[in-house]
Amino acid sequence: MLFSSRSVAASISKLTSRGFHASPRAETRKFFVGGNWKCNGSVSRTKELISMLNQCTLTQDTEVVVCPSQVHLQGVKEGLRTDVSVGAQDCWTQGNGAFTGETSADMLTDMGVSWVIIGHSERRGKGESDQEAAAKAKYALGRGLSVIACCGEPLEAREAGTTNEFVFPQIKAYVEAFSKEDWKKVVIAYEPIWAIGTGLTATPEQAQETHAAIRKYLGQLAGADVASGTRILYGGSASGATAPGLSQKEDIDGKTKASISCVSSACRERHVCF
Repeated sequence: MLFSSRSVAASISKLTSRGFHASPRAETRKFFVGGNWKCNGSVSRTKELISMLNQCTLTQDTEVVVCPSQVHLQGVKEGLRTDVSVGAQDCWTQGNGAFTGETSADMLTDMGVSWVIIGHSERRGKGESDQEAAAKAKYALGRGLSVIACCGEPLEAREAGTTNEFVFPQIKAYVEAFSKEDWKKVVIAYEPIWAIGTGLTATPEQAQETHAAIRKYLGQLAGADVASGTRILYGGSASGATAPGLSQKEDIDGKTKASISCVSSACRERHVCF
């Protein structure tokens, strides 16, 4: 998708002029705007996106994170303004060594990267287990990275009414690996796989129901303080009609969407895009 960096920057700048009516509880959790560029981009396209972001006017009460492909990480980190954080899309369970094709958290922190996405459905779809995702996240946290810990269910689980039975083991694996202190550097990204690029969308009420269930379960396992302080982001598709409603739900602290250029539309509604 081609776009003008100037026009996209103007769209993102609307963040400061749009009202956002969060619930009283959500006000205690800093809003999160970000983008996962996935396996997309080129050197020239990356420079254009950096220029776009560098022109934006951003509010201090919103955390902004971009996650380019691993090969573009250093260029983005070196060219991007300092109040926008840079994240990786995955990392290894261990440090440096004879692990061909892997990226260690040690390499990421050395480069100045501050976030990493872990447990994305597209990684789990290649065979990554709950325990492996949790091990990756724990190692990353131990090396000073903040973690976007993903979870979500396929269409079959949603239709069978077993969403919680599918998602809760993913959350439990994270809880068993993390300390209470770790959770201060973790956000959960709930991504219903059935509502990503399928044309299907969850209503704000459906999304809120699952987010509330995740938060309640997290509280049971890790404590009420962890549950109330952890941001939970929604990662399914949304329409223009449902997006504002999602943002206003008590347990939804962000919106995610998979597109390299999603930052512009996402920021217009104070959403997240993964």
